[in-house]
Amino acid sequence: MTVALQLRGITAGYGGATILHGIDLDVPAGGALTIVGPNGSGKSTLMKTVVGLLRASGGQVDLGGRDISRLDAPARARAGMAYVPQEGNVFRNMNVRENLMLGWEFLHAGAARGAQRARQEEVLALFPEIKAKLGTPAGLLSGGQRQMVAMAAALMQTPQILVLDEPSAGLSPRNAGLMFDSVARIRETGVTLLMIEQNVKLGLRVADRAAVLAAGRIHRVAPAAELLAEPDFHRLYMGVA
Repeated sequence: MTVALQLRGITAGYGGATILHGIDLDVPAGGALTIVGPNGSGKSTLMKTVVGLLRASGGQVDLGGRDISRLDAPARARAGMAYVPQEGNVFRNMNVRENLMLGWEFLHAGAARGAQRARQEEVLALFPEIKAKLGTPAGLLSGGQRQMVAMAAALMQTPQILVLDEPSAGLSPRNAGLMFDSVARIRETGVTLLMIEQNVKLGLRVADRAAVLAAGRIHRVAPAAELLAEPDFHRLYMGVA
């Protein structure tokens, strides 16, 4: 198994308080792993540590076999890690096309115009909900459509791994379903996915692996379908401590 992202012994926290306690986790290349756990389990802290917004106090982060532990967030993006935060993930005063162009220019400035157009067509095929809205300011879109724009802009970077932080947060059930349809299409392209998700069933249905995080520790890693099939899954999910 080729590993796209590997975490070994990750500890991290805020102001002297340790939130993550020795996290070990492998994300297989081309796979999709969803991290689930109760509120306060450390999921957001783990995401921030993975993408470089929070410096780990111990341990190592490897991307594609390269140690990126000392890199900040922009450098990790240049190394192949695209991140879609839960909030503030689009420029609302810019239209959809301009948001996608910013994603492209971040890593591909100076590339041939034809390459940009080809990549844009590839990405928009994954998001039919926004394909007809290229000239619309992102601020006029629905929450679900803005989330799709954010993911599309991240994919314009042609990343090795796409990291999603609570992609369905604040969305209606319909919009959350449409958004996860797009996530499923992204999976089919072979891009490695790592996400945390508040809607556990949706998050697990698009994943092949899942990790249960509680009290800053990984308690279980298993096939996502295995967790979904457990009749008392929600009791276990909420009860791990």
